[in-house]
Amino acid sequence: MLASRFASNTASRRAWARFASTSAAPSSYKLVVVGGGAAGLAVSSTLAQKLGKDEVAVIEPSRTHYQQPLFTFVGGGLKDFKDTCRPTGDVVSPEAQWIDQAATDVDPESSTVTLADGSKVSYEYLVVAAGIELNFGGIKGLKETIGKNGVASNYSPTYVQKTYEFLQNVKGGNALFTMPATPIKCAGAPQKIAYLADELFREKGIRDNVTINYYTALGKIFAVDKYADAMNAVAKSRDINVNLLHDLVEVDGSAKKATFKVLGSGPNAGETVSVPYEFLHVTPPMKPFDFIKNSKIANAAGFVDVNQYTTQHNRYPNIYSLGDCSSLPTSKTAAAAAAQSAVLKQNLLNQIKGSKEPAAQYNGYTSCPLVTGKHKLVLAEFSGYTGSPHETFFFNQANEHAFSYWLTADVLPEIYWKSMLKGTWNGPSSIRKVVNPTGAN
Repeated sequence: MLASRFASNTASRRAWARFASTSAAPSSYKLVVVGGGAAGLAVSSTLAQKLGKDEVAVIEPSRTHYQQPLFTFVGGGLKDFKDTCRPTGDVVSPEAQWIDQAATDVDPESSTVTLADGSKVSYEYLVVAAGIELNFGGIKGLKETIGKNGVASNYSPTYVQKTYEFLQNVKGGNALFTMPATPIKCAGAPQKIAYLADELFREKGIRDNVTINYYTALGKIFAVDKYADAMNAVAKSRDINVNLLHDLVEVDGSAKKATFKVLGSGPNAGETVSVPYEFLHVTPPMKPFDFIKNSKIANAAGFVDVNQYTTQHNRYPNIYSLGDCSSLPTSKTAAAAAAQSAVLKQNLLNQIKGSKEPAAQYNGYTSCPLVTGKHKLVLAEFSGYTGSPHETFFFNQANEHAFSYWLTADVLPEIYWKSMLKGTWNGPSSIRKVVNPTGAN
């Protein structure tokens, strides 16, 4: 009882100290980081230690930080939702200033960020790591039916627990899984939950009563051929129908009907196909946040316009960006953000110090652990710039492997909380040099 009361009082004091310091926050910083997700904290934690207390501000409106890579496991009933979240105040570096508001504008000419309350924060250097916006409104009828009528999404903390709940209710019929045409984060997640659903239906003895259809707006199941071949083989072995160039455009929840537009240049291009469903997992289209898209730091597509190798802005040299909101042309994953953060931090620190060292270079590294069942996983690692596999281990990671599952489900979550968010995890490059020095596979 005494220990519990002490812990409670300690937590209360920490929360009050954080609130008090935020309320009295100064309006000017050496470095401002917009975004308190994985990418933003990987940068801000390191730079706050390097630059000194309260020289770095983190602008992040959410009071809860989510470890989003675990959402697939939650949706598949393999992890508890509580394992994915912690208070934001507990993961922001104590050396940094947390400003718990949303950014509404970036003005690179005056070096200021406007906050939701209309106040402005000025910076000498800016890192934009705001993530990407889920656009549930981009599909007709989806906002009205998501979270009910058998419709769920692992991409949202609001709806991820509905996935497993609705899957358990399935007795037969069509189970549909979708992938949109827009850039998204974790591009493997739309199909991962289909494999977990297949396994669940088999365990319940109802697989013969359920037709599983994966609909992707893209022209192949995975961007990199080596892993595309692997995933096509997995889908075929599980009797999962893969429908390419089909983009979800409408959901009628009351009728339990999903409508897809056929893309591409084939004979059916432009037509629509309506499919009844018992369960529907939707990956929503995604888009840059308006405050970035409408600012001078964005490119034509609305992402922060940075050099793909250095992460430095192409027009404003005191601005950098990484993660999902950046224009870096690679798959948007936490693994990519870790590798990008190492390059960004080195280049930014060198700029601050006036160093003439050659710029560090990001090679497009990213990773997508493709869960295919309990204790089975294809560990895709590659460069989004070249499309070439860039595997850490000596075995063929395109094969389903229990080790890859254990690494993803149990080891990487610990690395995430204890190292990445503290700025000390830069990806597996150093491990690769030891366990796969010849670059096998």
